[in-house]
Amino acid sequence: MSQDLKNKIESLRKAIRHHDYLYYGLSSPKISDREYDLLLNELKDLEDSNPQFKSEDSPTVRLGGGVLEAFQTVKHRQKMLSLDNTYSIEELKDWFERVDKGLGVSEKAEYVVELKIDGVSANLTYQEGKLVIGSTRGDGETGEDVTGNIKTIRAIPLILRGENLPKFIEIRGEVYLDRADFDILNKERFASGDDLFANPRNAASGSLKLLDTALVAKRRLNFFAHSLGENDLEKTVATQWDFLGRLKVWGFRVNSHSKLCKTSDEVIDYCNSWQEKKKELTYDIDGMVIKVNSLAQQKKLGFTLKSPRWAIAYKFPAQQATTIVLKVNFQVGRTGIITPVAELKPVECAGVIIRHATLHNFDEIVRLGIKEGDKVLIERAGEVIPKVVKVVESLGAKLIEIPSHCPQCNGKVVKEKEEDVAYRCINPNCSAQLERSLVHFASRGCMDIVGMGEAVIGQLVQLKLVREYSDIYKLKKDDLAKLELFKEKKINNLLAAIEASKKRPLARLIYALGIRHVGEKSAFVLADRFGSLEKLSSAKREALENIYEIGPVLADSITDYFSQDQTKKLIKDFIKLGLNMEGHSQIFKSNVFRGKTFVFTGELARYSRLGAEELVRSLGGNAAKTVSKNTDFVVAGVNPGSKYKKAKELKVKIIDERTFITMVKGRREKTNV
Repeated sequence: MSQDLKNKIESLRKAIRHHDYLYYGLSSPKISDREYDLLLNELKDLEDSNPQFKSEDSPTVRLGGGVLEAFQTVKHRQKMLSLDNTYSIEELKDWFERVDKGLGVSEKAEYVVELKIDGVSANLTYQEGKLVIGSTRGDGETGEDVTGNIKTIRAIPLILRGENLPKFIEIRGEVYLDRADFDILNKERFASGDDLFANPRNAASGSLKLLDTALVAKRRLNFFAHSLGENDLEKTVATQWDFLGRLKVWGFRVNSHSKLCKTSDEVIDYCNSWQEKKKELTYDIDGMVIKVNSLAQQKKLGFTLKSPRWAIAYKFPAQQATTIVLKVNFQVGRTGIITPVAELKPVECAGVIIRHATLHNFDEIVRLGIKEGDKVLIERAGEVIPKVVKVVESLGAKLIEIPSHCPQCNGKVVKEKEEDVAYRCINPNCSAQLERSLVHFASRGCMDIVGMGEAVIGQLVQLKLVREYSDIYKLKKDDLAKLELFKEKKINNLLAAIEASKKRPLARLIYALGIRHVGEKSAFVLADRFGSLEKLSSAKREALENIYEIGPVLADSITDYFSQDQTKKLIKDFIKLGLNMEGHSQIFKSNVFRGKTFVFTGELARYSRLGAEELVRSLGGNAAKTVSKNTDFVVAGVNPGSKYKKAKELKVKIIDERTFITMVKGRREKTNV
């Protein structure tokens, strides 16, 4: 029976991989999306019921479901260099001449021309045909390990197809979003009150950096493979064109519009043909990539410090127009950053009527020397949000002044450091920042209000039931009854969670306030040093700066925050509402762990992760999120993750939960607590 079940699971996996190949590799699906989902769900149910048959390369990993703690860095075996750009046909011709010169008169180059997908570069490492690492480009030498997120992308094979596969190979390509999926994503974000993504590329980039793989899976990211990194193909592939063909055999999605060109004139004609045809695509491109076809010739041409000499990007000319700046408005982002936006006399650019253009920041306004009333050149480079390129004619007289108060809430606006370019509203109750701040306040690491997630907070803000943190604690049954899908049981559960959060430790409350630069560790240090929120709120800058873990930047941020009238009112409200404003929730406290850093991994039986970390801090130690050479102990619970492996590599001492409990008990006894 067990063998029959195992065979059925493997048969389902094989069928799903085949349909992935038909859909993405051959663009020839044989079943509907509904039928595909039924197969995948059947496999998931079987694997969940029989965990002994689970596999890291099963198609079910594409559903996500794991929450990552952080991204580790990973070094590329072969650098991911950026391409040099050309912006005109004349510059492209100059590149052809450099290629000819580099090869010499005895050799002629063929070229492969590919669409330049406006996405995010990724590097996929396969060993023995299995995907083992998916990483971002990063700085070209090292990127971030986003394997969990990469595995959710169905266009990326988890296992390569075919025989005689390379033992090791790096495949490079672009992660991107189709415009239709991008529109759906932004509609969902608009409905939930989240900031909209500026364009599909930003959405793809942001999605790859999410820590919740299940959320990434819902984003419907896509992928085109196009380049070769480190490999052991042993000269079985001689050209870029052959390599693209091999990618298809292995099961990758390769762009069907790539073309092999015999001459430079043929390349130029093909690039020109896509200037208008790009609008017919379902995804964004911002140019073409031209590569010398022969891998031997590529090797001969070599690299500069930053780019390969055998490849170039031809960027489509930006769409530009001139118009008048009618007014400059100030938008407030969710982090409080004030962004100047030019209101324009409507003008057509790239087939769209443009009424607004970003000015980025106030340093850019100074650089452009722009005033209201000026005639300016605007540009839609890559057909994204328009920007002001330069002042064409200085017609305006009104200078654009940096606001001293937030245009949304009239709170104080500050520039935190001289070298910063951003000005920021620091009012904790600024309506433009409200939803994001509330999500942080209610999150597990802060006040841990179970049941108060993004969707609930979005409704509370929309109905104007919550306008500041303290309003959470004023909610009544009748208020929550106005929310979608809220019946008596759900209402009572949320009210109970809100009430329970009043007893959270002071450090949690300080962290929940969202004071800029104040993280979990510094919040604990502040709670430990001052003992109450009232004392912290009246602390002088000098006293804060003299605390070893705080420093001048944090000190400025804290004093600015507590100097606000809104903050003073908030503290008074918290006192009236009965929140814990003093000391720590732990019944003991000492410094016997001082100087020791602990990292927790896996599932603990006696403590929650947060509880264990707070316990360490209450004994004077440091609880870190990542393992480094400065870590003293890694406490490993059931099913430890990558931290366990990292600890072994760095030879950090690993202990189990029982040993940790013994250490804690011993410390308590020694301090007579």
